Amino acid sequence: MSSPPSLSPDAARTSSSRRRPEWAGRNYTLLTGAAVITNLGSHGALIATTFAVLQSGGSVGDVGLVAAARTLPLVLFLLIGGAIADRIPRHHVMVAANALNCVSQAVFAVLVLTGHPQLWQMMLLTALCGTGTAFFNPAAEGMLLASVSGKQANRAFAVFRMAMNGAGVGGAALGGAMVAFLGPGWVLAADAAAFAAAGALRAFLDVGHIADRAPGGGLWADLREGWVEFKSRPWLWSIVLQFSVVVAVVGAAEAVYGPLVALEQLGGAAPWGLALAFFGLGTIGGAVLMMLWKPRRLLLVGTLCVFPLALPAAGLAVPLPVWALCAVMFVSGTAIEVFGVSWMTTMHQEIPEEKFSRVSAYDWFGSVSMLPLATAVAGPVESMIGRTSALWGCAGLVIVVTAAVLLVPDVRHMTRKSSPAAKPVPVPV
Repeated sequence: MSSPPSLSPDAARTSSSRRRPEWAGRNYTLLTGAAVITNLGSHGALIATTFAVLQSGGSVGDVGLVAAARTLPLVLFLLIGGAIADRIPRHHVMVAANALNCVSQAVFAVLVLTGHPQLWQMMLLTALCGTGTAFFNPAAEGMLLASVSGKQANRAFAVFRMAMNGAGVGGAALGGAMVAFLGPGWVLAADAAAFAAAGALRAFLDVGHIADRAPGGGLWADLREGWVEFKSRPWLWSIVLQFSVVVAVVGAAEAVYGPLVALEQLGGAAPWGLALAFFGLGTIGGAVLMMLWKPRRLLLVGTLCVFPLALPAAGLAVPLPVWALCAVMFVSGTAIEVFGVSWMTTMHQEIPEEKFSRVSAYDWFGSVSMLPLATAVAGPVESMIGRTSALWGCAGLVIVVTAAVLLVPDVRHMTRKSSPAAKPVPVPV
């Protein structure tokens, strides 16, 4: 039998692009694939880090210190990372950050597998990983926003987040099981390998379609320009202030108190990994919902969906049995995904492309600014008022600050536009 005629390279590329949706160009596909890989590793690594500290003889305060060591560099370097990502090709920043994450997690894995790591070693290595994340996040968000056309932005962001969070489901469940049966060292080693693979994919991102940046007045001038853009939009800074509290208390509840409740009352790492996996399943459900639903009042709907983030802390305070905690995590995951897609769509339609990474950096900076403090003081707060009271306090703060941000008119009235404020950029296929 004769073989079918082969396609020319141009014809093959055209055929491949026709099999993909219009908005799923080459960059979008690479970004999605790389995000799936890193989320498979990182969700398990978060569980592994906590249990590595506990298995080495660390206390609840030590867990908080290691968690704070990861998030403190975010506060220190996010703004610089955002300015750099708007100044040089964003994929260069992403690949360099992935390389740093790979090395730090690999060394952490070796220390755990070969003996008892010291607290200062674990703090240093998680701080290096957090530094990589500080440079990576603004560049990655800017790259994603620049790789999607305005007409299909809602669907593109929903699909991206569904793929990313779906990988998180598998990563959390697999990570919890691996910690329980193999120990945390192997999970950290798998995370290092995931960063290496994802960095290799991101090296092939194409920024040729993005216009060259006009010469500016330097790094600090870029930061000032991003600040002017940020502070001029009440909907933006008010929600970032809200999330500075929400992220802090949810982070303390889930990074410090959650594993301890699971260890002492729910059966250990595997049930906690299962609960986190149900949160991930909820985010998948929320992404599917947002593929079909385009709410007109983007930020009003999104903000209302932040209230359910109080449920996991309340569930841990009771504490609920594992099946009920999984249900609570599913509901909160669904709700926060509705917010996430609405937020990305709003950013895409309101912020100019050349400022994506800087504005994203201010967003990330504000959102995580209180997280190092919250995780560091979680242990002392538990000693003063008890874990149950601390968890109820976390839930109450989520409700209070979310209700407050609804008082901002721009949050209530922001509507979806037929096309974004920034010009849609051509997406390479």
